[in-house]
Amino acid sequence: MVKGDVLDAMSLPPNMIGVHTAYYLVHAMASAGSFEEEDRRSAHAFAAAARDAGVERVIFLGGLGSGSKLSTHLRSRQEVGRILRESGVATIEFRASIVIGSGSASFEMIRALVEKLPAMITPRWVTTRTQPIAVEDVIAYLMQALDLKINGSSIIEIGGADQVSYLDLMKEYARQRGLKRWMIPVPVLSPRLSSLWLGLVTPVYARVGRELVDSLRNETVVRDRSAADLFSIHPLGFREALTRALANEDREFAETRWSDAFSSVAASPQWGGTTFGRRIVDSRSARVPFSVAVAFRPIERLGGKTGWYFGNWLWRIRGLLDLLFGGAGMRRGRRVPDHLFPGDTVDFWRVEEVQRDHLVRLSAEMRLPGRAWLQFEVEPSGSGSLIRQTAIFDPVGLFGQLYWYLLYPIHHLIFAGMLRGIVRAMGECR
Repeated sequence: MVKGDVLDAMSLPPNMIGVHTAYYLVHAMASAGSFEEEDRRSAHAFAAAARDAGVERVIFLGGLGSGSKLSTHLRSRQEVGRILRESGVATIEFRASIVIGSGSASFEMIRALVEKLPAMITPRWVTTRTQPIAVEDVIAYLMQALDLKINGSSIIEIGGADQVSYLDLMKEYARQRGLKRWMIPVPVLSPRLSSLWLGLVTPVYARVGRELVDSLRNETVVRDRSAADLFSIHPLGFREALTRALANEDREFAETRWSDAFSSVAASPQWGGTTFGRRIVDSRSARVPFSVAVAFRPIERLGGKTGWYFGNWLWRIRGLLDLLFGGAGMRRGRRVPDHLFPGDTVDFWRVEEVQRDHLVRLSAEMRLPGRAWLQFEVEPSGSGSLIRQTAIFDPVGLFGQLYWYLLYPIHHLIFAGMLRGIVRAMGECR
């Protein structure tokens, strides 16, 4: 790993020494200033450093679009490609439309709109054709470009198997998430007005979203089919791409070590929890002067006759409400009092994963407007241990969001009290 800053040209040359191929995946669209100027400066600095170091190939990911009336965003993307090509270093410029996958700004914008709005006034631009591509396919193209036999520079258009509209994408996302959404078409809502409204609905992506919405008047479909001849890749259709994106998020969340995730971003506690993608995470930790084996014991005894270490009467009320709405309630208890095994029931939770003396993850089986998990991690820390308790909620639609935030004061009380109770119980387990 080496560190450089594309806005500091002097930091780049030492990092280019001995490099055969350099990938350029930089975009300044979230910049507080002029993103076009920052993109221009960055590309010039990177291209010059690559040329002077004798780099043989640059691979760049840009944006699809053609015509004389490109948006500022797409025009800037293609200007960056031109700067890299004109440096004299052989450049492969991929041009892609919407990338379907977590973190993609276009995908996150679509997700935010569909998740938060039961009804949407849809302007004319939602019928613009696009050719979305799965993030897995993008990565496959980027990797195969490393060994592609091609002379000089080339522009390669890539896309998924389907040409669809933004409206099609939103409807399919809603279907896969089990959401009913009403789309009300109007002919007069311009991209500019849409971008202002987007800033109210999805403030996290407000600045980036405004630039993206301005690009929606441009069709972003593949017109040059040369990618099919050059690469052994058969891109997914948009439905399968969405399915895999959502499944990959579930897998990545299941594998997340929240002790690492929160310490790496220096996340401080926030009211309502911290948002990761579409999920809301409420995490708290405590350091204890006990070994990991001792710290883990009270976690393995959660639920059943042991209870939840705090507010058991509140847990019982929640169980009664669950029964009223057709759920399992608290009556299932647990099979073994002192140990947990994957697949076991714990009241209205199910054990999803156990790593002895390290991790327990419970998946909620009560009636909820979404999905929920409760995870505990224990790891050595100095002469004792660090225990982290994390509640994860994946709200479905606006009702799911309201459920979490309206009940958050109660959740905060219960989860904070439960962690304190677990710490107290450790002294009794020695």
